[in-house]
Amino acid sequence: MTEKKIPGEWPRQKAEEFLQVFYKGAEFTKELMEENEKLRYKVMQLEEGTKSKEADPNLNERLVKMEKEIRSLEEDKERLLRIHEEVEQENKDFADRYIVVQEENNNLANLYIASHQLHSTLDYKEVLRVVLEIVINLIGAETFCLMLLDEKHNEMATVAAEGIEVHQVKNIKIGKGTIGEVAKTGESYFSQDLTNNTELDLKNPVACVPLKIKENVIGLLVIYKLLVQKSEFKNIDFELFSLLASHAATAIYSAKLYSQSERKLSTIQGFLDLLTETPQRKPGQEPETPLT
Repeated sequence: MTEKKIPGEWPRQKAEEFLQVFYKGAEFTKELMEENEKLRYKVMQLEEGTKSKEADPNLNERLVKMEKEIRSLEEDKERLLRIHEEVEQENKDFADRYIVVQEENNNLANLYIASHQLHSTLDYKEVLRVVLEIVINLIGAETFCLMLLDEKHNEMATVAAEGIEVHQVKNIKIGKGTIGEVAKTGESYFSQDLTNNTELDLKNPVACVPLKIKENVIGLLVIYKLLVQKSEFKNIDFELFSLLASHAATAIYSAKLYSQSERKLSTIQGFLDLLTETPQRKPGQEPETPLT
């Protein structure tokens, strides 16, 4: 049975097949042109490379030399970086040393000022005031007292105080409690706990430093509480304590002796004035005839 063909269908089908073949040919042609363009570009790159080599036959040697120079520069860079780090570390060490030296200079200046102030007067009350100022400003104590030895009763008596009244601190027998033990042995006492407690314990100070002339304890510096910003004792504090232990003791003892001698001299002078005073005559009274 033969297939019947519709009039006009065959030419239309052939035309569609032709168009499809044409489109495929056009796409293929386009792909060939793109590939051709890529090949031409590669050929141009190869020609340029060939020309460069022909123009500079020592190109490879120059490239090797440049690579060596680059490696050398990188090594120099690493070496300079190491030197820079070493110099920075040295600068940091110098800065730290400078701070230490500056602090030591300040400490020495403070010690000199304190020593000068202690020996600048022979007035007993003035010396006590100077000691109090040193303890406040240079050590950083808020509540403390200054005790002197009462040889008659063998006890320590408070003569000056800061942060508390003098009468609040009772006299302490030599050898009794922490303060009395320091007065007996002549060894300083420093508490491990420097926290500022709200309740003041006058029997348990945070520090107790003997004031000595040679090996004889003539007084005590008793610290009960430090300033808020003071959390620990530093090296300068111990140096100041050492200075106070000797210089303050000498200054206080000298001023006390001077005051006593002044009082005695004043008393003797008054007595001498009384003895040498000429009695005054009453009006109309005959002068006394000396006995022969």
